[in-house]
Amino acid sequence: AVLKELNSDVIIHVFPNKQIAKIAKSAKIKYRIGTSHRIFHWYTCNKLINLGRKNASLHEAQLNIKLLEKLEINNIFSLSEIPNYYGFEEEKEIPQKIASLLDKTKFNLILHPKSHGSAREWGIKNFTKLVNLLPTDKYKIFITGTEKEKEEIGELLYHPKVIDLTAQLNLQEFIAFISNVDGLVAASTGPLHIAAAFGKKAIGIYPPIKPMYPQRWAPIGKKADFLVINKNCNDCKKDGVCHCMQEITAEQVIRKLEK
Repeated sequence: AVLKELNSDVIIHVFPNKQIAKIAKSAKIKYRIGTSHRIFHWYTCNKLINLGRKNASLHEAQLNIKLLEKLEINNIFSLSEIPNYYGFEEEKEIPQKIASLLDKTKFNLILHPKSHGSAREWGIKNFTKLVNLLPTDKYKIFITGTEKEKEEIGELLYHPKVIDLTAQLNLQEFIAFISNVDGLVAASTGPLHIAAAFGKKAIGIYPPIKPMYPQRWAPIGKKADFLVINKNCNDCKKDGVCHCMQEITAEQVIRKLEK
């Protein structure tokens, strides 16, 4: 009923989901676009793109844009071109109690240490080193994360230099808060890409492991950047701890922030 009320002409299944694909067909959306690499798309979609992601050399954003081929948009946009199409840069309104925490005389920086399991992480020890090195006269530091992550972040939340915002913002408030700060440091996770889309200084920390590496998942934005060790490594592909990421130093992150 919800999809019917939208009266949409097209649905593009960027993130394949069997249930949503079935519902879109039931709602009789005219053009239903998906990849031919998902069997359930064969009977739920009527426009199929031959697109496999596993061994692709393109960035994830470029792969998603390829789904527009059935709308006769055949450009392979460069990573520098994509931010021009976000339409996502204006600041969002945030509650006054949160807005009052921002300091217009300083660089307001979000550190988002965890990834909810979506990425390899830099580690709390490294984020603590970063906090210790950032000068208080230049930076206002906020730590964000979920209720569960609050426990995992631990003592860093009580550091005198940081303001703990873990589990205090809902999703819309968090997105709005990102739009009002100056920068964000994180692993390859949602808040990093949101900050990049808002045109903030978004610094991502990545493993040199395909397909987790920046070539596939780097933040794309006018002020986005990333750090990764220059080596081809699959040593820790299965155990989840990335020693190559641990080699990235807090000093390197600061150089990126101040670039």
